[in-house]
Amino acid sequence: MWSLALLLALQQPAAAPVSPDYKFIDMIVGTGRLAEDGDRITVDYTGNLLSGKEFDSSKTSAPITFTLGKHMVIKGWDLGFSGMKVGGRRVLSIPPSMAYGDRELEGIPKNSTLVFDVRLLRVDKANDKPAIEIEELAPGAGPASKAGDTVDVFYTGMFLNGTKFDSNVGKSTFSVKLGSGGVIKGFDQGLTGMKAGGKRRVTIPSELAYGSRGAGGVIPPDAALIFEIEITKIH
Repeated sequence: MWSLALLLALQQPAAAPVSPDYKFIDMIVGTGRLAEDGDRITVDYTGNLLSGKEFDSSKTSAPITFTLGKHMVIKGWDLGFSGMKVGGRRVLSIPPSMAYGDRELEGIPKNSTLVFDVRLLRVDKANDKPAIEIEELAPGAGPASKAGDTVDVFYTGMFLNGTKFDSNVGKSTFSVKLGSGGVIKGFDQGLTGMKAGGKRRVTIPSELAYGSRGAGGVIPPDAALIFEIEITKIH
């Protein structure tokens, strides 16, 4: 599999012109937030050569997060995601002059036109105040959990594209003392206010997860995360 890092590390010059051979088509028009220059966006993708041969994909790994319009990615990507809305899907046809030109990479011959099937998963604005999003799946019963309580938890952690990176379901429960700083802030906040038997789906922005450092080679920098959590007992 071609390295995801190359997509971010090999850049076109900022002044690279827009080629008349650059094309895109919207397969699904999103209804969520609009992506604009300066936004941090999270995207899922599959890349193919014109022959149809796949050279890279995030389908079974973490999606990519980058700041739009800052030349962190190839020019065809900076241009291709601008104006999309969350939930949208596009097919981008990117000529060599807006991709990797005459450089030969693993799986990508020189002067290749690249075809990307992309989905926009999330848009974070620079002035956003980081906050978790909670979807209640089951209410539970009894008193609500609060700071200082210890809770026993089953959890499944996923990236925004649904790829699972960790879970203890079917194993032993995980104990968390709320408010102690023993887990990432968003996970602690997601558990607070739950009742025994309750279930939630919690989306956590990167600032309340692992931030720009990522974690353990598993969670990339700036990744927003989803946790499905269930409290079995409150101590």
